Amino acid sequence: MIKHIVMWKFKENENENKKKFLDGLKALNRVIPEIKYMEVKERVNEKNAFDACLIAKFENMEDLEKYKNDPRHVKVSNLCKEIRENRAAIDIEE
Repeated sequence: MIKHIVMWKFKENENENKKKFLDGLKALNRVIPEIKYMEVKERVNEKNAFDACLIAKFENMEDLEKYKNDPRHVKVSNLCKEIRENRAAIDIEE
């Protein structure tokens, strides 16, 4: 099992688009079959360096790549690229 963890720092004054992005990301959990588990959360501590994170699980790296290239994910990801100022990600074996 592969655990895919991503964190984002969003640009200021992007609250509406941030909500649209996070809601769009959460909605993928019900439509992309390769996703085995997904959690999308916003920070509760203003001192944190990042604003939100994704924790998702996939059977293998091939399924993760299918998810990343799925047109529904690409659409959501493109919005994120417009509104983020920083991103960090790691894929680990569980």
